[in-house]
Amino acid sequence: MGDTTPIYGDDAEMNAVMEEARRARHGLRIELQRSGTRSTLIAILLACVAMLQPNALFADTIPVRHTEGLIHGFLVVRTLEGKALADGQMTQDARGDRVTNHLIFRFKDGSIYEDTTIFSQRGTFRLLSDHLIRRGPSFKQPMDTSIDASTGQVKVRYTKDKGKEKVIAQRMELPPDVANGLLFTLIKDINPSVSRTTVSLVATTPKPRLVKLAILPQGEEPFTIGSFRHNAMHYVVKVEIGGVTGFLARLMGKQPADTHIWVLGGEAPAFVKAEGPFYVGGPIWRIQLASAGLF
Repeated sequence: MGDTTPIYGDDAEMNAVMEEARRARHGLRIELQRSGTRSTLIAILLACVAMLQPNALFADTIPVRHTEGLIHGFLVVRTLEGKALADGQMTQDARGDRVTNHLIFRFKDGSIYEDTTIFSQRGTFRLLSDHLIRRGPSFKQPMDTSIDASTGQVKVRYTKDKGKEKVIAQRMELPPDVANGLLFTLIKDINPSVSRTTVSLVATTPKPRLVKLAILPQGEEPFTIGSFRHNAMHYVVKVEIGGVTGFLARLMGKQPADTHIWVLGGEAPAFVKAEGPFYVGGPIWRIQLASAGLF
C-alpha cells in the first residue's frame, strides 16, 4: 500500500504549530525567570528534545519469510459505519527478485488513489521506487509523489488552494528500510512474537520528511469467511516523528492517528483489513476484501 499515514496537512499548518510553540516558549521563559529555576528546567527540556532526534529512532529491514508473487485481488473502502466509498483493485507481478505492485481505488465522487511500487526481495525487502497519486474531492490536497530509492530523489507535485500547481524536487539520504508503498507487504512478513518493529517512511506534507513507523502486534482476533473461522493478528502502526518537530507535535496535540491492520498468519499470510486515515486530519476509513457480485 501507499503512504496512507499522515503527518501534517501542509507547511502553513506546520508554521502555525511553530508559531504557537514559540508563544508557549515565551510564556514559559517568563514564568521560569519568575520562579528562579530557569536554567534547570531548560536543561531538562533540551535533554528531552535531544533524545527525540531522528538518529535515536532505530529502524529494521524486514527479512523475506514469504516470497511475493502473482496477485490479483479486489478491495473496498468503507466508512467505519459500513458505507461504501471506493472500489479497489490490486495486481502484482514478480520477475525474479523484482516485484511490481499496483493498487488503485476509484471513489464514488470521482477521486482516485493510485500507487505503483517496485521493490526487490533478495534476502530482505528493499524499495526501488514508488509513485503515489491522490486527487479529487475525497482528498484535502491533490498530490503526485514519486520516490527513486536508489538515487534518493523525491519529487512532489501538488496543487495549492487557489489551483496553482507547485513542484518540490529534493534529494534525500534514504535508509534501506524505507517502506513507502510496502507497508501491507512488510506486515505479512513481520514476526508477531517481536514486540516492536520499526521502519522508515518518506512523508510528504507536501515537503518531504523522513519519519519512522513503529509496528506493534496486539494479539490475535477471530473472524469468519462464510463457514470458515480464522484468527488474524492485529497490528497497530504508530508514526514517530523525530527531533523538535516530533516534540512539538506531541506538545500541541498534532500527533498523527494510528493505523490498525489485521493479517491472517500461517504458511500463506494474507491481508484481511485495515483502518486508518488516507490523509492528514481525514476520517478513519476501512479497507477490506471485496465480495464478488452476481454474474
